[in-house]
Amino acid sequence: MKKYNEKTEVLEKIANSITSWIGSIPSLIVHTVLFITSFLLPMVGLVEFDKMLLILTTVLSLEAIYLAIFIQMSVNKSHEKIEDIQEDIEEISEDIEDIQEDIEEISEDIEEISEDIEEINEDIEDIQEDIEEISEDINEEEEEEDHNERAKNVILKSNVSSNKNEIKALKDIIAQLQNEIDQLKKE
Repeated sequence: MKKYNEKTEVLEKIANSITSWIGSIPSLIVHTVLFITSFLLPMVGLVEFDKMLLILTTVLSLEAIYLAIFIQMSVNKSHEKIEDIQEDIEEISEDIEDIQEDIEEISEDIEEISEDIEEINEDIEDIQEDIEEISEDINEEEEEEDHNERAKNVILKSNVSSNKNEIKALKDIIAQLQNEIDQLKKE
């Protein structure tokens, strides 16, 4: 099988070379020289005109048959290449569709992330407002606690003052009582 493939490749290379050469300017020149020579040979008398036409027709028919085969081989090869290219194009199209789907999914993800970021920003604003309120409440509580402490201090001071006055009054009463006791003892 390997030898068959190698032989086929060699024949295809030869066919491609011949097809390529036939479509070139040197081929045109060679054919033109052969045709002119073929028609000059009967004029010079080397070959009869009928034999020359028979040989020329036979050679051209064989050449046309082989050229048709070589051209068909090139067409077949080109067709295979075109099919391969079409398959590649289909694969690329599928890849492009997959990429477009991925891009759409990424776009949706970006939109969701944007919405999440907006929600997070709103939450941050709410938290900042809450922190400000808590700070205000704490300041108010501290002020209230300061006010309550001052009030307690004032009450305590007033209680101390009134207690001092009461103690003084009690001392005076005790002093009076002692004086009375002392007078009673003297009597």
